[in-house]
Amino acid sequence: MSYEMIALLMFSTLMLMLLTGQRVFGAVGFVAAAASMVLWGQGGYEMPFNASIVLLNWYPLITLPLFIFMGYMLSESGIAGDLYKMFHVWMGSLNGGLAIGTIFLMVAISAMNGLSVAGMAIGTSIALPEMLKRGYDKRMVTGVIQAGSSLGIMVPPSIVLVLYGMIARQPVSQLWMAGVFPGLLLASMFIIYIVVRCKMQPELGPSLPAEEREMPRGEKIRLLGAGILPLAIIFSVTGLFIMGVTSLVESSAVGAAAATVAAILKKRLTRKVMDDTLHKTLAVSCMFMWIILAALCFGAVFDGLGAVHAIESLFLDTWGLSPWQILIMMQVSYIIMGMFLDDTAMLVIVAPLYIPLIKALGFNPIWYGVLYTITCQIAYMTPPFGYNLFLMKAMAPKEVTLVDIYSSIVPFVILMCIGLGIIMIFPDIALWLPQTYYAR
Repeated sequence: MSYEMIALLMFSTLMLMLLTGQRVFGAVGFVAAAASMVLWGQGGYEMPFNASIVLLNWYPLITLPLFIFMGYMLSESGIAGDLYKMFHVWMGSLNGGLAIGTIFLMVAISAMNGLSVAGMAIGTSIALPEMLKRGYDKRMVTGVIQAGSSLGIMVPPSIVLVLYGMIARQPVSQLWMAGVFPGLLLASMFIIYIVVRCKMQPELGPSLPAEEREMPRGEKIRLLGAGILPLAIIFSVTGLFIMGVTSLVESSAVGAAAATVAAILKKRLTRKVMDDTLHKTLAVSCMFMWIILAALCFGAVFDGLGAVHAIESLFLDTWGLSPWQILIMMQVSYIIMGMFLDDTAMLVIVAPLYIPLIKALGFNPIWYGVLYTITCQIAYMTPPFGYNLFLMKAMAPKEVTLVDIYSSIVPFVILMCIGLGIIMIFPDIALWLPQTYYAR
């Protein structure tokens, strides 16, 4: 059997196992371990073992549970909710003001958590009822929350970029910096769309009644102070890191400690909050570690097969595609896979092929990490099985139908595709900050 046929057999077996509902790490790890045993005999069992040693020796892995802990501590203690109350009062006078405030909230949550699920949970529990109660169009509202929560995998400390960095063996600190301006670009595009759309159709996002916005100045200042606390925590993580005061691992520890201290100062650190935070942190951290372990083993088998060189020869020599055509084809394949798989499954399946190919074609793997992440955001909201679509349906009230959810994301997916195109044409949007910082 040729190496190409072996690679195809591995991929088809993996997809079949995923379609049966197996856990991602179980399916990937089993195929990788079984293939290594079949291809290299008794010595093949060392490949998954070596992958586990590589994983446990990777020092920046410590950041993973610490950042996840920070995000869940802020959400479980209600500190993130204080931020939304501030936006509620200070931006309510604008048409679509609460929707704009929700985007700001999602960016802040992204900078505190790094997971889109947390943003979706907070958005649907805090922002969605408030906007629906005040007459906002339900399609506008659900689209805003889905689009805003997707920023969680772009803005640092993005857990998806950590995962990409581990599998692609790229510095996470540079990936985080590369995600800052693209994330802000997408957030700005969302806000501009909301402002323009609500200016043209005020009924989609009515301003708050004056009696809701009018309150004593002291109360407004108090709300402003409550919102500043989570922003200060964000600065303690990303600001100190970019300024060079803390390292990547130290930043995660500072963030986790700051979130805990904030919960204590707010008198919200109850036993239930701590139990829920620790359980969720442990569950998510272990899930990511198993996935990374399986991906490292899967990638090692592909390296041994030489499948990357075979794919490169197919695209360049046999099909005669240009490097940019290959890059666009990769992004389209991510969007198609995202209709059925989550971001980690997509990365694990194609990373052993795509990332070495990107390097061979002369593209920057840091820049490609940003492209991959944006494409994941688009795939999250693409029917029929986009990840965010079903999360929204599970969390939204009954009056929000699946048809509403599907139709709500159309303008935001278009905006994200435009944003993806802009960053592909102008790579410096992603690369300027890491290149400038590390050139010092």
